[in-house]
Amino acid sequence: MPVFQAPTRDTRFVVNEVLGLEAYGHLPGFAAATRDLTDSVIEEAGRFVNEVIAPLNLSGDQEGCTRHPDGSVTTPKGFKEAYARYVEAGWGTLAAPEALGGQGLPHVMGFVVEEYLASANQAFAMYPGLANGAISALVSKGSPEQQATYLPKMVSGEWLGTMNLTEPHCGTDLGLIRTRAEPQADGSYAITGTKIFISAGDHDLSENIVHLVLAKTPGAPESSKGISLFIVPKFMVNSDGSLGARNAVSVGSIEHKMGIHGNATCVMNYDGAKGWLVGEENKGLAAMFIMMNAARLGVGIQGLAQAEASYQNAVLYAVERRQGRALTGPAEPEQKADPILVHPDVRRMLMDAKMFIGGMRALCLWGALQVDLSHKAATEAERIDADDLISLLTPVIKGYGTDMGYKTATDMQQVWGGHGYIAENGMDQFVRDARIAMIYEGANGVQAMDLVGRKLALNGGRAIQRLFAIIDAECAEESAPDTYGETVKLVAERLAKASAHLKAATMWFMQHGMADRNAIGAGAYAYMTLTGVVSLGLMWLRMAKVSAAALQAEGADRAFYEAKLLCAKHWALRFAPQAGSLRYEVEAGAETVMGLTAEQFAA
Repeated sequence: MPVFQAPTRDTRFVVNEVLGLEAYGHLPGFAAATRDLTDSVIEEAGRFVNEVIAPLNLSGDQEGCTRHPDGSVTTPKGFKEAYARYVEAGWGTLAAPEALGGQGLPHVMGFVVEEYLASANQAFAMYPGLANGAISALVSKGSPEQQATYLPKMVSGEWLGTMNLTEPHCGTDLGLIRTRAEPQADGSYAITGTKIFISAGDHDLSENIVHLVLAKTPGAPESSKGISLFIVPKFMVNSDGSLGARNAVSVGSIEHKMGIHGNATCVMNYDGAKGWLVGEENKGLAAMFIMMNAARLGVGIQGLAQAEASYQNAVLYAVERRQGRALTGPAEPEQKADPILVHPDVRRMLMDAKMFIGGMRALCLWGALQVDLSHKAATEAERIDADDLISLLTPVIKGYGTDMGYKTATDMQQVWGGHGYIAENGMDQFVRDARIAMIYEGANGVQAMDLVGRKLALNGGRAIQRLFAIIDAECAEESAPDTYGETVKLVAERLAKASAHLKAATMWFMQHGMADRNAIGAGAYAYMTLTGVVSLGLMWLRMAKVSAAALQAEGADRAFYEAKLLCAKHWALRFAPQAGSLRYEVEAGAETVMGLTAEQFAA
């Protein structure tokens, strides 16, 4: 049976030593985030997911969700009880505003819990995770009455939420939606239509489910400019806050999926369901992006999470499984064979995984810090810088993070060999669960186009220039003249070269993009990957500097910090070189990509 232990030591390293969260104590919401408190939250969150959530992962995958004849849905055995404990412990309230019943801690701490939940049980984590996007949209666009009616119980976890975007005939192109919203005399709307792929569309975990639904009002433009957003609760809410009659929304079926079986992915039927407009009519796209951006960061964390869970199980197997001998001679001559950990190719896969996981955790948590600083930094300039950075990095965290998360999961299955293909060992579940993260909340090709088509040019390229300035400054810093400083110097040199390739690719888009729009589309994915490689390098440079300094102290955790330095060196020697080839892929343009006719593809 698969195992999981929350990586609390590594999280504390990133939060305390790399981000230095205590240094922001003068800002609103950070004062309570002392090291003692954050360490306690990290350790307790780890203990909770280890003991309560992780044991349900394999059984939830095997059992799945059930739709009953009356249209109700139940989650796998143990999910309801585990969710009640999650709510009772207040894990979902960590980063929510105090005015809404939250604890008001930085988003960094919320991201920590999201990662642990998704590693332990991605299907379970999606239930509260999806509600976060709905909460964000209502905080930003909901009326005071809507916020008072729905947000306190959504923040507490008593009620959960969903996002209803996709329809059978349209996915990314939401301008094609057909769900209609007819205005009613009482100010509400009658919502009619069908939505598909609705994660957590129905379940037995919470008293109510608050659906946020995209629909079009009569006479609305047929494009995405005609989209409006509506609150459609599963149960009507009475004036005193109690629940009333069941709304006219039902589950047509549960999708049969490759993975995340423990999450109820539903076809939702709206048959004149009562809903209320959120924000302005025909302005639903802006609210949708609030939901999507929150969700995309959460999905990026899922890529990290599946990499972590699969890696832990691969390491255990590599240590225990005996096959063959080390190339340099028997490592354990008294045994009939050596552990497969002695084989360089097994170690290659494990080192790639360890490097990605450590770098991605730092990138996700640094991104979370930018979310906080975009609202709470001391100056307007700092808030703009933070908002620029997280806007730029969101498609990278989602796209590159889930690409690499899936690759890591398959590599870790490969470490298991044939036994990784056997379902009872659980490695196939990590692969199957990781695969969806590359698709939902905007497929990764869409993330690449968002990065290149929207984020790069925004405000005259201000965000990417800010990232370049950070990298240039940190690469130019002198490292300590000692053994560990040599590793820092190497990482800085390789990061500077990788960043130069990213700069060149950026300039190529600026010079050729307007003349050939297909060139942008053809090179976008390579550019997103290149940005991911460079962003991970920035994180590893920071972690290498911290680790080199820590090793100078008496009583340092030498094994931990030396491993960090070796991972940083692994990025420099084996990942940084990818930057050049990715740049040249960008500069290849669209000639071969767009050259064939439809008939030639089919020939």
